[in-house]
Amino acid sequence: MQLLDLPPAMTLRPLLAPLAVVAAAWPVLANAAPQPAFVPFNPNSPAVRSELRAVQTDTVDQFDPVARAKALASDLPRRWSGTYVGYAGGAPQAVQLDLAGLDAVGQMVVLKGTMTIGSVRTPVQGNLNAKSDQLDLLVLADTSAAGLEPGGAFQGLQTFQLSAWQAPRLTNPGGKLLLDPITSTVKTRR
Repeated sequence: MQLLDLPPAMTLRPLLAPLAVVAAAWPVLANAAPQPAFVPFNPNSPAVRSELRAVQTDTVDQFDPVARAKALASDLPRRWSGTYVGYAGGAPQAVQLDLAGLDAVGQMVVLKGTMTIGSVRTPVQGNLNAKSDQLDLLVLADTSAAGLEPGGAFQGLQTFQLSAWQAPRLTNPGGKLLLDPITSTVKTRR
């Protein structure tokens, strides 16, 4: 009685030959010295020192966004003025932004204040990322008289220099906000 019905010309010997080689080598493999999982690293070796000298050392990011957020909260101008122009056309409208509060929270600066667009005055609140200079400024009142739909926001890529109105609907193309800081020149007597 055969366990496998193989043709007479075929045997199991070619299938068992690789297993026999592995079984014969097993005692040699089992008694071999264990290889370390990691190459030993010595940071003081001359080879490592020369490699470290060859690598640029100015590629490390030494920027501290938390410290910059604190600096922005104290140094950012509180008054800004400029214009708003809708992408759909129309006359430019005068804009004035008065920041009443600037608070550093981590790498973010929380902005609170009021914005006057044309003749419409509204409270605003936003966040300024101290690492990327990206700004999100929410309009908190109805400014539809100024051409800004409720639900939109101003988004800036370089704080207040490059800002745009992002409308809440695709049918409104939005607009461009250009603001510059108002510098007060105080003359001192000598």
